[in-house]
Amino acid sequence: MSAEVAIQKFSFPFSCTTQLSQQHDHTQNTRIQVKTLEHHSLQGVNPTLTEQSPVTIIGALVQNGIQAKLSAKTLPEGVTAGPTVQAKLASVESTQNAVLCRQSVLEKLTVEGEDQRPAAKRQLSSESAARSVAVVKKSALRKDAEEVAAVQRSKSQLGQRPTPGVAGKRRRRKDLFTSSEVFHRVDVHAIRAGAELKEQCVYDVKTITQSITQGARTELERLRAIWVWLCHNIEYDVSGYLGQSEKLCSPEEVIAAGRGVCCGYSSLCLEMCREVGIGCQEVPGHSKGIGHRQGQSLQNVKSDHMWNAVLLGGQWFLMDACWGAGRVDMDHKSFVKRCDDFYFLADPEEFIDSHFPDEESWQLLDTPVPLEDFEKRVFKTSAFYTMGLSLIQPKHYNIVTDDGEANVSMSFSRPMTFTYEITQHQDLLHSGASEQKDSNNSSSGFLTVSHRSMKLQILPSSSGMYDVKVFARPEKATTPLSWVCSFTVECPTPRAREVIPDNPFLSWGLQPTAASLGVAESSQGSEVAEVEAGMFELVLKTSKSLMMVCELVHPELEPAVGKRCLATQIQPHCFTCHVLCPLRGFYRLSLFSRDYKNPESKIQNVANFLLHCKGKVVGPDELFPPNLCSSCGPGTRTDDAGLSKFSHTGALVSTQHGKCNITFHNQQDLELHTMLGQDENKTRTNYPLTRYIFSTYTDSKVTVSISLPDPGVYRLGLYARMTPEGDFSPMCDFVLRNSCTQPGPLFPCAYSAWGKGCVLFEPRMGLLKPLSWVRFRVRVPGAHRVSVVAEEGRTELKLNKSRVWEADVFTGSALQQLKLAAASGESADMAVMMTFDLTQQEKEE
Repeated sequence: MSAEVAIQKFSFPFSCTTQLSQQHDHTQNTRIQVKTLEHHSLQGVNPTLTEQSPVTIIGALVQNGIQAKLSAKTLPEGVTAGPTVQAKLASVESTQNAVLCRQSVLEKLTVEGEDQRPAAKRQLSSESAARSVAVVKKSALRKDAEEVAAVQRSKSQLGQRPTPGVAGKRRRRKDLFTSSEVFHRVDVHAIRAGAELKEQCVYDVKTITQSITQGARTELERLRAIWVWLCHNIEYDVSGYLGQSEKLCSPEEVIAAGRGVCCGYSSLCLEMCREVGIGCQEVPGHSKGIGHRQGQSLQNVKSDHMWNAVLLGGQWFLMDACWGAGRVDMDHKSFVKRCDDFYFLADPEEFIDSHFPDEESWQLLDTPVPLEDFEKRVFKTSAFYTMGLSLIQPKHYNIVTDDGEANVSMSFSRPMTFTYEITQHQDLLHSGASEQKDSNNSSSGFLTVSHRSMKLQILPSSSGMYDVKVFARPEKATTPLSWVCSFTVECPTPRAREVIPDNPFLSWGLQPTAASLGVAESSQGSEVAEVEAGMFELVLKTSKSLMMVCELVHPELEPAVGKRCLATQIQPHCFTCHVLCPLRGFYRLSLFSRDYKNPESKIQNVANFLLHCKGKVVGPDELFPPNLCSSCGPGTRTDDAGLSKFSHTGALVSTQHGKCNITFHNQQDLELHTMLGQDENKTRTNYPLTRYIFSTYTDSKVTVSISLPDPGVYRLGLYARMTPEGDFSPMCDFVLRNSCTQPGPLFPCAYSAWGKGCVLFEPRMGLLKPLSWVRFRVRVPGAHRVSVVAEEGRTELKLNKSRVWEADVFTGSALQQLKLAAASGESADMAVMMTFDLTQQEKEE
């Protein structure tokens, strides 16, 4: 029931005629007085018992109670009530005035009605009214009084020390805001207003604070405006830090100069927060900033840094505008301005890695961290946390190698790219660049990155102390990699090992981007691959058609020789790479890919593997033949050309007899050409390699017969003309390995007239004995005359029932060749289809 309704109800004459005894009247009156005294005692006032009516006592109670609350909860000295507090006080004051006004009306109504009612009724009515009004007034005021008390209690906490371990779950930064994007409106206004004030040469803290916080709707937004203004308008005073000029710390000096050291940021932040009624404290302590040396003891050392703690919603949070404004480049003695929101209300569990307050309570941790632990902690930059990284090992910054090896590993929740830098130890932590490009010249480490973790094996080449920096960035980012954490490595005794080749592509194994580029799985993990007998095979499963190339690097391997160590086969959903190792030691095998269907797409590194060959190696004669194309064996290219059903599905073909047949189907009836090749420096017979290959094309089936002259490795190239006027394009290469020491027989030399459907049954050899009879059997579709021309004359072949032309031919003794010719269609001209040589010619030559 509101106060207005209560007054209206009590203004009507009571019709009750109940008679109360004098004893009962005395008891009721006593209850009211006792209740009134209790209320006054709770509010901290000393009421004087008078002969007032109950309503009058209640009025005094309300007035004195409010005054007592306001006097008991005064603001700290030097703190001005903010807009929210002033609004609360005005509301309470308005309520107080309304109650006093209603009290007077009620008293007047009560007095006027006393003469019109019997004494007992008047007493009962007054007592009932007093009790009702007291309940109504207390209920109506309770809410406002509690709100005012809460505001005053928050204000009274300004300047107080925090109390860690307060009951209830502590709010984290993510509970206040999800990302900095929610402050876009506040940030834009603060930056714009700050620029205007700077142009107008306004240096007054109050004016600046009021201007940049205008339009801020909450305490958090006002604090954000202050943070943004500090980070964009105050630069770190590098010359002051180096002692080249006087350090600026007072707010007025810092604003006027636009620069300051850490205390300049913290003191200015303190003053600006006070202007808008935000609780703020300066927190002195140690930090792992510029000038910090890893491993140095901070015991009994004067603190070197200052930051702030701010009070939001009754809870303290930490912030460092000095670190948030940018970083110091000690190599160039300059300040690099770059706003870093990580240090805006950072969580204490992460803040403690780089900031250690003088007073333990300002850690804001349930379990405070000892100074010794802080000294040993791994240094992590803000990028470490913003990228969502988590350190698995080590627990401390200093690592001592075990058998010449140290390990660093961390996990992450989204795909990341990593690299590292290993250098000779320097005293200062903040030395060198905080960003690194996509290259690394160090061979003292082995970095592997899997789907959700990374591992860095550190293998120093010599004993000593080393600094290790780890860099990272999100997988799809194009910005330079950012420094995320640092370690020192102490190597008493290095491990004896071969030199590891440089890896400019950051990590070993599949790259984090491999899946997005179409590589789904690898037969080799990120660990070192041991090569057996000088040969290694890598198989990748792909989710789409890719064009891929490889690179093999060894510290002592010439690039031209390295190309002859690789043979690759590209299939629609599989990629196979055959590797030969002619030297012992470590090799880097790098793979690059692009979309097969989009030749304009960029080729990118998808994997890097470290191979170790410590046993048998391949000899120079065992290397792959030169000029192999990137597509060996049947694959995507042959499928697109309509060549299918290959008898040999792999890229490597081995023969122990010096000869073999490769068959396939030509579904699109393309004009084909084959070529046999070998190392040009290798000794060959007097006949060209074209005499050791012979093709037969019937219907859609193609048979390529190969007879190899010597043991060794050969290249069989298959080419096709896609259009009648076009050039021959490479379809695929086969690598032929021959272990037979006996030379294979020559084939006849075929010419263009030997076309589709022509089949040579006898003789299959292209080198015939002189003065001997040789049986010729051949099928020539569409021919009406077939003959063999020799020294003794022309021998006509006859067509049998099987549509095969046949006859016995005398070779003769001359040095001339035997020619097989045919006439087709209406033409009577004889076209030479192939020639045969005599053994006597070979002896003469």
